[in-house]
Amino acid sequence: MTRAGFIGLAGRPNVGKSTLVNAIVGSRVAIVSMRPQTTRRAIRGIATDSEAGRQLVLVDLPGVQRPRDVLTERMQRRVERELADSDLALLLVDGEQGIGPGDRFIARVLLGANAEIPTICAVNKVDRVGPNELVPVLAEAAELEGVDEVFPISARSREGLDALVQRLGELVPEGPFLYPPDDHSDQSSELLLAELIREQVLNRTRDEIPHSVEVSVTEVAEREDGLVTVRAEVWVETESQKGILIGKGGAKVGEIGAAARRSLEDELGVKVYLDLRVRVRRWRRDENLLDRLGIE
Repeated sequence: MTRAGFIGLAGRPNVGKSTLVNAIVGSRVAIVSMRPQTTRRAIRGIATDSEAGRQLVLVDLPGVQRPRDVLTERMQRRVERELADSDLALLLVDGEQGIGPGDRFIARVLLGANAEIPTICAVNKVDRVGPNELVPVLAEAAELEGVDEVFPISARSREGLDALVQRLGELVPEGPFLYPPDDHSDQSSELLLAELIREQVLNRTRDEIPHSVEVSVTEVAEREDGLVTVRAEVWVETESQKGILIGKGGAKVGEIGAAARRSLEDELGVKVYLDLRVRVRRWRRDENLLDRLGIE
């Protein structure tokens, strides 16, 4: 007998959802940044344990938020659709910050999206919290609307992950695996490469730049000498942002490009030539470009 199912992973921005998905899958399928609202698409991470007969499809959702433009409207609609189609929901909260109004709002969103499915709450970052501080957070998490069980974990150190994964495997429905056992994600290689480039932009810029940047890979080609050429466009919304991203004498974009190239080489296992071009367009409000970028 095997079990397999979709798990909608929801939580406030920057609580560690992408780190948790990568930890459970055992492979890098979602980018990680200290910047909130890093995730813009529903990224599926596939964790298969053939011996245990389970396959967990973790849907790393954008942080639940109140929409303020076309981009965030699309992100919020995607959250609601994915949660409605999930077999169970996993609410992640920050053990350091405790339970706040945002967590209570998201718990209500989960209940409203699909009240029939189990909802597990994982209290993350317990490796940074002492026992005296942790106990009241766990108690508050257990009182959140719709929450059935609570697990203290650390996605970074893997503390508590085995127990959480075991329980998730017990809750997904009986049935055949939904993806081949060797798959780790359903996203295209071009999207993963674009996200790895964006990760370096996020980690090397500040102020308004991180939220105003999107990356699109336009070409991946292998040369006869084995070198892989990756051509990518980095979209920003204003000329001033473009100037900041390029930097004096191209220093900033050069720094980003060098770091992104190393990240791509680690992912592809080959030497990479990365061609980065910075473009200006009001992409967050551009329905056609959002379609092209795959932000549904």
